[in-house]
Amino acid sequence: MNSFPILNTDDFAGPADAIRSILDFMSGEMRPQGDHCVQQLFESQVLRDPRAIALEMNGETLTYGELNECANRLAHYLRRRGVGRSVLVGISLERSFDLVVGIYGILKAGGAYVPLDPTYPSERLHYMATAAGLQFLVTNSACAPLYQSLDDVGLVLVDENREEIGTEIASNPDASATGGDLIYVIFTSGSTGNPKAAAVFHRGFTNLMQWFTSEFEISDRDHALLFSSLSFDLTQKNLYATLITGGTLHLSPPGPYDVSALSRLIGENGITLINCTPSAFYPLVEPFDENQSRSLASLRVVYLGGEPISISRIKSWITYPSCVAEIANTYGPTECTDICGFYRLTSDNLEQYDFVPLGRPVHNVQMAIVRSDMSLCAVGESGELCVGGAGVGAGYINDAEMTREKFIANPFAEVSSELIYRTGDQGRWHADGVIEFLGRLDHQVKIRGFRIELPEIERAIETHPAVSEAIVVVKHDSNSSDPQMIGCFTLHREITVSASELRSHLSERLPSHMVPARFEELARFPLSPNGKVDRHAVAAWVQSRQSESPQVAAIPGRGSANQIRGAWCQVLDRGDASLDDNFFDIGGDSLALARLHQKLEKLLDRTFPITDLFAHPTIRGMTEYLTVEAKTSDKQDAIRDRAKRQREAQADRQRKNS
Repeated sequence: MNSFPILNTDDFAGPADAIRSILDFMSGEMRPQGDHCVQQLFESQVLRDPRAIALEMNGETLTYGELNECANRLAHYLRRRGVGRSVLVGISLERSFDLVVGIYGILKAGGAYVPLDPTYPSERLHYMATAAGLQFLVTNSACAPLYQSLDDVGLVLVDENREEIGTEIASNPDASATGGDLIYVIFTSGSTGNPKAAAVFHRGFTNLMQWFTSEFEISDRDHALLFSSLSFDLTQKNLYATLITGGTLHLSPPGPYDVSALSRLIGENGITLINCTPSAFYPLVEPFDENQSRSLASLRVVYLGGEPISISRIKSWITYPSCVAEIANTYGPTECTDICGFYRLTSDNLEQYDFVPLGRPVHNVQMAIVRSDMSLCAVGESGELCVGGAGVGAGYINDAEMTREKFIANPFAEVSSELIYRTGDQGRWHADGVIEFLGRLDHQVKIRGFRIELPEIERAIETHPAVSEAIVVVKHDSNSSDPQMIGCFTLHREITVSASELRSHLSERLPSHMVPARFEELARFPLSPNGKVDRHAVAAWVQSRQSESPQVAAIPGRGSANQIRGAWCQVLDRGDASLDDNFFDIGGDSLALARLHQKLEKLLDRTFPITDLFAHPTIRGMTEYLTVEAKTSDKQDAIRDRAKRQREAQADRQRKNS
């Protein structure tokens, strides 16, 4: 084990007991840990009440007993195919009962699942499956074409193979996985130009779930709503929390992020628990009114993670008289089983700090803030956050060099694991023991909760034959609700490329959340005194070019189009949208479209499906559709009104005649 200085008392300005306080702050409550896996906890719950409702989606339900039997049959089928302890099995399905059955089936077979989001480009999916060394992939006939080039991967098609899987026995398979085996592997953005595969142990995840369900008293009275991608680390705990405590997991139908539909789902199903990024939650409470109050009244805990929380954007909701919910700010890297630290935020402590703390470590987990020499920082001193204890994962699959760099020998006697993980996040202790997040120490950013390594996007831009160099910077602007990535590039001599060409090029290689909102061409990049590209100068140039609020010029004779264009420009924070620009080609994404949908419904004083905006992604197309739809709607209203008047007149005549 490496030898590092643990404490230097000369560096502490306060009394000697301040040293003891730092050590006390570092560790969550230590509790006994068993060797159970989460699927075994689920099986125990099945025995308690097999007829309780486990899953609900679109009015369809699946009981605990039915879910368990379906998962058991798949597990036996997978075992016959060769799945065993810690064998990596890909799973690529949209949100559905099959998705949950697939995950539990993989775990019951002893395998570890690897989420592959079917909305990702096929090139990226192929890389992920190959990099993980997948032997098997659970998917369906709709998604299978994405993987047709993977000759060495055995496909299990849950729809086409359903009859064969159904002939397997329905009893629980013998337990094979242990706490030291892998439960899942999730790919995160990588600084080398490719995503990296972070592996997590069963023991760390079971520890997380035991803390999670006890800390928030999750029980058979709870209803959780799942609407995030399986490829997101925060999604994982939603698949288990209610299903090991007797509650019901509700699945939001796949499709575009629809704020109105989510709000209805929460209200109609009495949802008590939701877990998402702050960016995904804000549209549910902005603007907040009596209608939203009724829809969200059942919520008791909202778990937010993946990016800092803006108090101003949740204040009107959490302080509303009918709101009984609290916010749980959850912090943790994918490499350390999702949550390492937490802070419970209520209307009573909303303004205790001028930031939302990361809080304190969870059970059996330690968090240290260290200097560059790995000595512990004093209270108030900024340093790198490191994580130790039960949550530390297994490193990166097939990447020993990156694993050695980020997972280092534990130098602290107070930390209960052999390795600690260097997060790259910067923070500091406050005197009361909470941690304040201060940003990153590298080029990693969080956009809509997704962890993104900017160099990976830069390498992808540079694969275009016209591009010489690329730098991606993040623009933060008070006029925009979310940070935006701007792709800056220089060209090879006498070659040109348009922003739409670059966006199309990247869309074939990167998931949508990694494609920059805008692109800026520079003749050359500024250099620092040491001859390297000056990233700060590039960022300052981008900020100065776009610091002014966009001026939206009206289009003569286009009343409705100008209304829609104004909403577009406000959402996208730009004033140059033309009638035929595609919303997604000039910086729009699913969350931006959800905000646009809200604005247009309020502006036009009527409702319409958000999917219609996907089908008409230009201002001209939206204007024509909404105008025709409005006339059709008005005509139908007129017909209904006329029929109503006729019925009333007929009723009056009948009364007079009688």
